[in-house]
Amino acid sequence: MAIFFIKLVHTAIFLVMTACVIILFYTGIMNCLSGWTVIAIVLLLIEGIVLIFNKWQCPLTIWAEKLGAEDGSVTNIFLPRWLADRLFSICAPLFVIACIILIIQLIHN
Repeated sequence: MAIFFIKLVHTAIFLVMTACVIILFYTGIMNCLSGWTVIAIVLLLIEGIVLIFNKWQCPLTIWAEKLGAEDGSVTNIFLPRWLADRLFSICAPLFVIACIILIIQLIHN
């Protein structure tokens, strides 16, 4: 049951972080910076800081493995394995591109 809870929490965090990246893209492309833009940036930066301090491993992954999951990075999220295996390689570049768009918009305003 504990691993199910970890999967549920991790999936919710993944959905929130994905929404943050989408918000950054939308507000950057539409040039409509708002409080949501700031919230999205702050949440993504917090996630990045947590990952940096945990040597690029999610604390929930570590927790899942301690509870007996064979491979926490895959078993602690409700996503297909091929997507779970590529989350960082997909999301990190999208975040960087969204930030570049935002910076361009800020410079031109």
